[in-house]
Amino acid sequence: MSSGTILLIEDEDEIAELLALYFEKEGFRLVHADNGEVGLQRLQERSPRAVLLDVGLPGIDGMEVCRRIRSASDVPVIMLTARDSEIDKIVGLEIGADDYVTKPFSPRELVARVKAVLRRSEERPAKPKIINVDEFAIDSGRREVILPDETVVRPTAREFDLLWYLAENQGLVLSRSQLLEAVWGYDYFGETRTVDVHVRQLRKKLPEIPIETVWGVGYRIGS
Repeated sequence: MSSGTILLIEDEDEIAELLALYFEKEGFRLVHADNGEVGLQRLQERSPRAVLLDVGLPGIDGMEVCRRIRSASDVPVIMLTARDSEIDKIVGLEIGADDYVTKPFSPRELVARVKAVLRRSEERPAKPKIINVDEFAIDSGRREVILPDETVVRPTAREFDLLWYLAENQGLVLSRSQLLEAVWGYDYFGETRTVDVHVRQLRKKLPEIPIETVWGVGYRIGS
């Protein structure tokens, strides 16, 4: 049984051929595009479950491709890059990437990361419900936040998962490690800095929602 389609936007054919072997062994179909323009077209045509996106693409670079993907879709995006600087990782996460992998990487690790991202992004509560935080309503069925003036804000998939978990545990201080495990999955390979970036994005989109930083520990919603 097929596990679905993964879109790889990567200009190195050798990497594409190698990853195709590993993903097909796990039941996925890997669709390859060697530049950003073709990748965006394949996204429309194939509706993949996740996108593996190289930062250093010819033409439209990966950061811009990610921005365009996020303007139209909440499909999980994992960035691939030869750059290992913290600022590149932060920028990638801020524009909506779900994960960030530095080359050279292990194909098995990449497959594991994709599975973890898919598991978290596709899990839904058995029965949609609403959690109220102050005057905000967080709707798990529609995956959106309703503001006091009835404006609707729709965070990215990962941002919503993080907000929902904080709201489900109102009053509790949750460490970054706890949030990584709960929201990104127990086998997430990333850094706790990822949590900080996503909290910052939530605060930009929802500046009045009470996400409190507990210094040296993590975050809390409510008292």
